[in-house]
Amino acid sequence: MKQSFTFAALAALAFSVPLTADAARNGFRTEPINATDFEVIPRGDMRAEGYWCAAADYARRTLGLGWTDRIYVLRGYGPSVTTGRRTAVQFSIKQPQTVDVQPSSFVSFGFQPGNSESVQGANARCNYRPFFND
Repeated sequence: MKQSFTFAALAALAFSVPLTADAARNGFRTEPINATDFEVIPRGDMRAEGYWCAAADYARRTLGLGWTDRIYVLRGYGPSVTTGRRTAVQFSIKQPQTVDVQPSSFVSFGFQPGNSESVQGANARCNYRPFFND
């Protein structure tokens, strides 16, 4: 009986988490906006590498993109439209029509609409280690 209760409690907890939310291995949260656009929401650490890492993780695992497919910045830092949090970055798997598309450099100082990375390049940012500890 005790095992049944434990299993039921764990199942209830697992199903209470929103099914649309996705968390990358770095703790950043990803929320779909529509079929091609999504937001990455930080959980404390706000380094650009974390946003790109989470975007790559979502693109691969949830959207099924290949390593050479591109991820585009749709909108830089701003309020989340899916969660109401103060800070989020919006990405798209479709090239924005209103801006020039520029590949991102490894060193990033914010997000400009139209910046892009391959899924593989964005995933490589998951391995970022700062030179100095904070």
